[in-house]
Amino acid sequence: MLARAVTHTLVGLEARRVEVEADVQTGIPSFAIVGLADRACSEAKHRVRSGIGSAQLEWPLKRITVNLAPAGLRKEGSGFDLAIALAVLAATHQIPRDRLAEHGAVGELALDGRIRPVRGTFAVAEGARQAGLDRILCAAESAAEAELGGVEAVPVRHLAEAVAYLRGELRPPPAEPPQERSEPGGPDLADVRGQERARRALELAAAGGHNLLLAGPPGTGKTMLGRRLPSILPLLEPHEQLEVTRIHSVAGLLSPECPLVARPPFRAPHHSASMAAIVGGGHGPRPGEATLAHRGVLLLDELPEFQRPALEALRQPLEEGTIAIARATGFALFPARFQLLATMNLCPCAGRGDPSVECSCSAQRLAAFRDKLSRALLDRFDLVVTVPRPRAEELAAGPAEASLPVRGRVSEARERLRAAPPPRTAAADELLDRAVERLPLSARGRARVGRVARTAAALAKADSVEVEHLAEALAYRSLKELST
Repeated sequence: MLARAVTHTLVGLEARRVEVEADVQTGIPSFAIVGLADRACSEAKHRVRSGIGSAQLEWPLKRITVNLAPAGLRKEGSGFDLAIALAVLAATHQIPRDRLAEHGAVGELALDGRIRPVRGTFAVAEGARQAGLDRILCAAESAAEAELGGVEAVPVRHLAEAVAYLRGELRPPPAEPPQERSEPGGPDLADVRGQERARRALELAAAGGHNLLLAGPPGTGKTMLGRRLPSILPLLEPHEQLEVTRIHSVAGLLSPECPLVARPPFRAPHHSASMAAIVGGGHGPRPGEATLAHRGVLLLDELPEFQRPALEALRQPLEEGTIAIARATGFALFPARFQLLATMNLCPCAGRGDPSVECSCSAQRLAAFRDKLSRALLDRFDLVVTVPRPRAEELAAGPAEASLPVRGRVSEARERLRAAPPPRTAAADELLDRAVERLPLSARGRARVGRVARTAAALAKADSVEVEHLAEALAYRSLKELST
């Protein structure tokens, strides 16, 4: 007897429909899974058999063949367990086949029959909706996540509950609505003492989505400033929230209580991270830190310590906002429109820029340090700020301006830029043309200076980009401290 269940597999961030076909025939008892399944998927036969027995259901002592169609699509992970178990039960008339056909299914089976959540439930629920299904059986912990995908989630904690529901003997409680995320309780700008120029650069970066490089000696507050950028960013737009939620669902990073990602993500990988960890890859492939920071901030603390191939791989997504991963087993296109925020010392011994410390670096050592960062990468930073050591009176001063009012100004500036970007005056255009020749500026640098100047004008509530706005943008563009 043949029965079918519907589930989905993940290819990059996309969910592809998979039909689980279970055929039960008379013969020597056996259980085989075919259809280009990886090891975790093939091992489902052990979990399914034990789970069915633990649910006090009948295990057929016959020849069982499970096909995951289409057979040419690679299947990975344990999310097929529930669909396989239900297809086997439908093929042996323990649950109605027509009732099963109305539902999608996703979840991992424990040996005792419990249903465990799996990554990518949000994307699978979206795929079920696109396939014309209105309901999906899933783990209770994943129910709120599945509801975000536009289908009715049927939360089940045990295989026995799923069987009772499909038989019409049980109605599981509806999925609890996701909890609202409160305002972030993380680091606040009020903790920063002094550093007015760096604080201004942080505000410009937040308002215009600009890339920012903070350079200077140790202990000046570069990392402290960088980790407070999320506190002045406004909430994501509704369509952006779903976009980011899908990415974090595939990565398995969603909270069961608050699955919807409402705030811009903030990622800060260690400098030992590989290129695959930064831009994505591996079998599958899977998203990296650049994609996990989509619509948010990617902080690279101690920029020169990262592997140069990983840094150079960021040049394409910084321009195009996407990462294309091609492997022999498949191709995936990941979104990666993030703000790059980086910190670094000015030399290997970290003495440059500190008047109280003498730099001990030789010319050769300094040249090798500079060679870690290509000019092409540095050119993609809109704002470059040298962070000096704060004075004693600044450290002894009271709390500075908090993040909340700054976030208000950032939100207003973004609305102005979205509604009507301010045009440049003739005098500002003339200054920009002179700067192209004297600094000099590349074509990319010229465009980025113009965008920063528009952001400065929006923060100032100006109707046009004046000379002072462009001059401020040019002041943040200088790479002299990094090259001399």
